[in-house]
Amino acid sequence: MPHTIVTTTSTTTTTTSSSDGGFCNIGYARSFQGLLKIGQVVILLIAFLCVYCKGFSYSGYRYFEVVTAWFLIVFLIFFLMYLFRLQSKITCINWTLTEFLHYAVGGILVFIASIVVAVKSHGISALIAGSVFGFIATFLIAISIWTSYKVTCGSQPTGESDHVLIM
Repeated sequence: MPHTIVTTTSTTTTTTSSSDGGFCNIGYARSFQGLLKIGQVVILLIAFLCVYCKGFSYSGYRYFEVVTAWFLIVFLIFFLMYLFRLQSKITCINWTLTEFLHYAVGGILVFIASIVVAVKSHGISALIAGSVFGFIATFLIAISIWTSYKVTCGSQPTGESDHVLIM
């Protein structure tokens, strides 16, 4: 059954139409959140491969590999969950809050791992590239934290958002 969602803010009105029938939500893959998750997965995969293929046994590099691989898998699971509408079938979990917490922890751990690899790279180009992609992934995760925070803890409209105070 198709339905229409109308979202009104103080400056814009957005109308979104969708249909409930169907196994796969292709529209999610084209949305901002879907493209952001795809970008995170791709960037984390590149960062992981840059450090993993170099083959060093330093524990800081292993930490980077574990963190990037773990959150690559977690973000891929979140993407597939929303793509196949599984969050609507498993209602006992607050998926928005769960995703927000994973992004918060992932952002901190990937940032720390990227710093460790950047400090210990010693001019090796693969490690420098891995740390740069780690920092890019941290930036993308920060965007996800912000958008997820706005959904989870966002303020309710008060009707006074059109007023501007000029000093």
